[in-house]
Amino acid sequence: MTVDSELLSILVCPACKGGIKLNDAETGIVCEKCRLLFPVEDGIPVMMIEEAKPLGR
Repeated sequence: MTVDSELLSILVCPACKGGIKLNDAETGIVCEKCRLLFPVEDGIPVMMIEEAKPLGR
């Protein structure tokens, strides 16, 4: 299940308030500035900093 594009257009990173994007596998939301990956569960983004995983370099 994918995230609704309208929802993606209004979401921002909860840490830096910057822009986000859906990752290529559509399994998470990425903030390039913070280098965080927020999970997507059943089509719903989990935008809690505590749930985010750091992106590899």
